[in-house]
Formats: sequence, C-alpha cells, structure tokens
Amino acid sequence: MKKVIIIRYSEIYLKGKNRGFFERAFETNLRRAIKDFDAELIKQSGRYLVQDFDDDCAEEIMEKLKKVFGLHTMSLAYETSADLNDIFEVAKTLCKEEGTFKVESHRGDKRYPLTSVEISKKLGGMLLDYAKGKLSVDVHTPSFTIRVDIRENNRALVFGEFIEGANGMPVGTAGKGLLLLSGGIDSPVAGHMMAKRGMTIDCLHFHSYPYTNMQAKEKVVDLARILSEYTCGTKLYTVKVTHIQEAIHEKCKPQYMITILRRFMYRIAERHALRIHATCLITGESLGQVASQTIEGMTSSNSVVEQLPVLRPLVGFDKNEIIERSVKMGAYETSILPFEDCCTVFLPDFPAIRPQISEILKEEAKLDIEGLIAEAFESIEKIVI
Repeated sequence: MKKVIIIRYSEIYLKGKNRGFFERAFETNLRRAIKDFDAELIKQSGRYLVQDFDDDCAEEIMEKLKKVFGLHTMSLAYETSADLNDIFEVAKTLCKEEGTFKVESHRGDKRYPLTSVEISKKLGGMLLDYAKGKLSVDVHTPSFTIRVDIRENNRALVFGEFIEGANGMPVGTAGKGLLLLSGGIDSPVAGHMMAKRGMTIDCLHFHSYPYTNMQAKEKVVDLARILSEYTCGTKLYTVKVTHIQEAIHEKCKPQYMITILRRFMYRIAERHALRIHATCLITGESLGQVASQTIEGMTSSNSVVEQLPVLRPLVGFDKNEIIERSVKMGAYETSILPFEDCCTVFLPDFPAIRPQISEILKEEAKLDIEGLIAEAFESIEKIVI
C-alpha cells in the first residue's frame, strides 16, 4: 500500500460542455501548488490523485493544496489492491482503539464481485472481529468512519476523513481584476474573495514616500505575497501619490482631501488596469465603515471611472466578518502592523461624509489633474510575486 492524496473539485462539475476548460485551469493550479515537491499528479474519473511523494511531506503538500480555489475536499488515503483482505489490513491502521464506527463503500468498478453494501458489511464484520469488543457499529453518529473506494484498475482507496478545501472556482477562469491594495485588513480579503470566483488578481498600491516609510511598502509586499498563495502568483504595482496629496493640501478645502485623493486613485487605477488588460477594479470598501465609504463617497469615486466596473465584494460585511476572513487567509497579523498608509497623510480633522459632486468639481478645478496623473505614472514600479 502507498499513501495518496485524493482531490475532489467544487463547482466545476456543474459546467457541462465547458467543464474541460475549468478542469485544465484547475489542474494547472494544482501542479503549481505542488511544484516544489517530488510528486505526481494524475487525473482519475472526475478527481485527481497526488502520488509518489515522500510520506513525510504529506501534511505540507495538503497545506499547499488547501489554498487552491476550486478544490472542494481532499483526503489522505492508502492505495492498495481491491482484495478485501488487503483493504482490511489498511482499514485496521485507520481504526481507533475503541468507540463506534461505520464503513462507507463506493464501487467505481461495477465488475467488482461485491456491491457497495456488501463491501461495507463484510469489512465491518472483519473489523468487529479484530477489535474484540472494543468497537461497535453506529451508522448514524459514529466516532469515526472507514471509507473504501473501489477503482477501475483493480485498486482500492481507503481513507477516513474529508478535509475541507478552499472551494470556489479555479483562478484564471474569470478574467483579470486590478485590486487597490492598501496596507489594511480589508483589501487583501477583497482580493481573496474575487480570486475564489476564478479571477486573476494584480495589485496596485498607492504610497506617500517620504511621509510613509519603506516599512509600510514592505508590509504591502508581504500582504501581496500572502494573497499570491491563493492567486497563483500576482504582480504588485506601486504608485507614488505624494505630489497629488501636497497639491490637494495646498489648494483645496481640507474636508474634501480624502474624497479628491480617492478620485485620483480611481482615475489612475482605471488607466493602469486598461494598460495591463484588467477588466475591472476591486476595492475593499465596506458601506459606512469610514467617512469615504458612504454611498455618496462611493458615488463620487465611481463617477471618474469611465469604462470598467468597480467590484466591492465586502460592501455588505461588518468589520468582524472581514477580520474573520483575514485571520482565516493568514493576512491579519501582517495587516495590523502599525505602519501608516497614504490615506493617513494630511488627514483632515473632519472629512466630508456626504460629499456633493458639485462641490468636489469646484475644488478639483483648482488642480492640474492630467499633469498630476502623468507624474504619478512616471513613478510606477512593478514587483512580480
């Protein structure tokens, strides 16, 4: 017998005639996840097997696979012959010393001489004899389950647990989005959620060096690296907006500082998205969370985006829900590191909560919008992660 990892996919099975496209993307992402291990990935009747790996690497491989979107469940299994005695020898190693159990069987090979029910009954009886009264059968609420999958090649897979995967759709099957990545909690979660729906994610970060230090930039690089574990890699673009903030601070009313800055960010983001062939912008905004995230603030930001949709996957989430997702994806401890981002520079005491477009346009008329945007584009840096 040898250890294998059984991989089952999520929504792909619903895709009908297009299933092949999604399966190929899923397989590509699986191979990328295990590329650092000496292991083989094979497709087998609507599922995948990882095999021929060092047993000591099994847990590490599964941790990598947990971050592949499209993966529904996986199981660490033993592959053996379909002979019932060989299956029994494996099942013994999965038994607890005492408690209740049941056997679940699936007969993928219909030529096998026993039905699924017969396999379960016979194997269950053999285990009861082996346990000598320490185990009993409970088909409703067992303390553990032995699962047997008879395959077409006269082999059997024997395992105990289903390990939850990331679910969703394979990254690379739903276009590309440009994530406005700050150094906070929300935007990495927003990128993670869109990647779960199959979207390839590139990131754009605005910084205000020297008002913000290089540690703040490194923090964002680290967040992009964490996100990239789910997105099959990413490209992080950084843009300096110090000159824009200084111009707004000098010429515009302070209560509109954040609103006007965000409008610049959206203009820059859309133009850059079109350059890299992204089809939407993604932000971590949640309705009412801060002054710039009122419906009026979002409307103001959206009004400068001319061609692309702006996706806000967190718009209806409260902060606790976002934090829970941040913790689960492994970004929270990095997100809360105390390094300032550009939005904290020249922060007014009383930012406008419900900015009116007419007032914003009057303030923006004081600025050389195109000149400031052109200067920002001269500062773009690209980091491949």
